[in-house]
Amino acid sequence: MREEGSIDTMGSLFAIVAYGHDGLDARAAISNALDEAARLDALLSNYKPHSEWSKMNRLAAGHPVRLSAELFNLLTACQTYSRESEGTFDISIGPLMKVWGFYEGIGHLADREQVRRALSSVGYRNIILDSKDHTVRFANARMELDPGGIGKGYAVDRMTDILRRHGICAALISAGGSSIYALGAPPGQNGWRVDLMASKDPSRSAAKVILHDESLSTSGSYERFFYADGKRWSHIMDPRTGNPSRGMLSVSVIAPKTIDSEAWAKPYYILGREWTAKHKKKGFRVFMCEDRADAGCGWVQ
Repeated sequence: MREEGSIDTMGSLFAIVAYGHDGLDARAAISNALDEAARLDALLSNYKPHSEWSKMNRLAAGHPVRLSAELFNLLTACQTYSRESEGTFDISIGPLMKVWGFYEGIGHLADREQVRRALSSVGYRNIILDSKDHTVRFANARMELDPGGIGKGYAVDRMTDILRRHGICAALISAGGSSIYALGAPPGQNGWRVDLMASKDPSRSAAKVILHDESLSTSGSYERFFYADGKRWSHIMDPRTGNPSRGMLSVSVIAPKTIDSEAWAKPYYILGREWTAKHKKKGFRVFMCEDRADAGCGWVQ
């Protein structure tokens, strides 16, 4: 039986389509998975003042803050992504997202002095983790961590685990459409058919893929952007320069885990096709749309 459910959380619509032998059991599995998304929003939100993430942001510059094992392990994973991506994945970009206006809405131009000051507060190496005591400390007093590049992917994986524990063998879990996991396959199919949107026209498909026990995450300049000085500025921030990254329209990453596909979509977007081709993770598939007249969309070989 096919069952569906959804919840608005983490600033996105989380939706599940699942198939089960018993409708009641499938509905219970979906309900528990959606509850998990809400729980993680309460843990990871940087908008909710009582979340563990917000408390960490307020206190960690003053002294080491003891974290739950879950949050500590997530921050440890983020540090690994940062090192492996040459710093282009960086959850400390909070101050930059603020000065460019992306916390408030679609964004606005930031002046050079604002960017310079914000950039002085950014740098994943200033997140000091103590594995013995499970604490975090910020070496920079103005640091503010942003979970936006990791939270939804982590949540989708946790939701997938819950569905599996409930015996669900076929489901599609979506976090705002930008991060999804395809569990098994619908009845009579060999996988879940998903369109990769054309970045200049989100209503048009640039490619079609079939997913089976794998994730897909997309980062694109069409998600949040504004026009200024005759240019299109997106929310995908390059932590090395302090400015929105340019040169790419969208990047889609297919990987075994959603936390990985979401985390790597932005470094591949920022670093481009050549770097991605050289450093692409084993088992990953990457589809890029470049912002160049002589380059369209295609798979990275």
